[in-house]
Amino acid sequence: MALTGRAGLLAALAAIVVLLAPEPGLAVLAALLVLVVLVAADLLLAGAVRGLRFERDGERRVRLGQSAAIGLIVDNPGRRRVRGVLRDAWQPSAGAAPRRTALDVPPRERRRLVTTLTPTRRGDREAVAVTVRSVGPLGLAARQRTFHVPWTVRVLPPFLSRRHLPARLARLRELDGRHPALVRGQGTEFDSLREYVVGDDVRSIDWRASARRSDVVVRTWRPERDRRVLIVLDTGRTSAGRVGVAPVPGSGPSGWPRLDWSMDAALLLAALAARAGDRVDFLAYDRAVRAQVSGASRTEVLSSLVNVMAPIEAELVEADAAGMVAAVLSRARRRCLVVLLTDLNAAAMREGLLPVLPSLSSRHMVLVASVADPRVAGMAAGRGTAEAVYDAAAAERLRGERREITAVLRRHGVEVVDALPEDVAPALADAYLALKAAGRL
Repeated sequence: MALTGRAGLLAALAAIVVLLAPEPGLAVLAALLVLVVLVAADLLLAGAVRGLRFERDGERRVRLGQSAAIGLIVDNPGRRRVRGVLRDAWQPSAGAAPRRTALDVPPRERRRLVTTLTPTRRGDREAVAVTVRSVGPLGLAARQRTFHVPWTVRVLPPFLSRRHLPARLARLRELDGRHPALVRGQGTEFDSLREYVVGDDVRSIDWRASARRSDVVVRTWRPERDRRVLIVLDTGRTSAGRVGVAPVPGSGPSGWPRLDWSMDAALLLAALAARAGDRVDFLAYDRAVRAQVSGASRTEVLSSLVNVMAPIEAELVEADAAGMVAAVLSRARRRCLVVLLTDLNAAAMREGLLPVLPSLSSRHMVLVASVADPRVAGMAAGRGTAEAVYDAAAAERLRGERREITAVLRRHGVEVVDALPEDVAPALADAYLALKAAGRL
């Protein structure tokens, strides 16, 4: 049972009457008796909430930054009308609205209420509880009960870098030979012969065909298809740092986690590689396998990736580079492109990845992609105060360490992409296309 604000107002009026009465003792007793009778009668006439039944319907998945409508069906099997307020409570990051809804369900009927979710974080967002307060006809008292009506909505990565896909697909069509710009290089498939023009690589001249035609002809090539791309996402502590400006409203003023920027880059690369005819696998790792996608078809790989990425969160532990390399080698027996999305943290690289990198780069083509913090460039330009000078010195030291680590990786034959948050996805896609154009996949 719960008393309403109207009951409190009635009690206040009764107190005023008692104070003005010539015999306060009898007035108190009479006022209290009247109030109790009215509250009891109102509570008795209020619709029962114990027997209410609930069902949910609506969306199970939504992209971060978008909204989802979740329906709640309230079934009243009782003999009295249930009139009052309903609160459908969700996790705070689900962004549920409205917080409270007026409820009016006649006997043996049902009503459908809608809650709109606008999540501010990835992952699974669950309904917490449904609380119903049934108010009596006088509005003095109410029956209240809380119910557990489960429902889960998976909030998927937004894939904001999708806007870069058309331009990269146009370049891919050029490499595929659908446009005249065919490519040559080691590890590509022979396409056709054409006449030699100034600027062609003399190594592509087909001397036998030239002798038969009495003219110099060259071979043209097209990139090989059905190659394997293994995307490895580092979910260790370095991926938890927030960088850049959060591109999704409500995600917070401190930027997106480095992990989310890496996911966005991985999705663009996966979409591009799948359209190129390559097979894409995925592995999320820190000290254990957090998620993986293997063997998905080219038409289903993108939906599989966003689904498994959604609940991944950064773990505040140092990533086990040796375990990560072992996990990659156990899954990739044949030579493939391994794309490692991690941070170019000098200390973590020297102690973790660099000692075990040769065992990986000797068997696979390795590409390391990292999200740079734009605040470092801003700090490096500061000179106004002594504090700004110290910050600038620290920023320059950090940038120097990243350049040094990049040089070391490249000496091991590893390709490196180090770009700002908004640029890392297209930069990674361009690096993939460059490798394909050079015939290195």
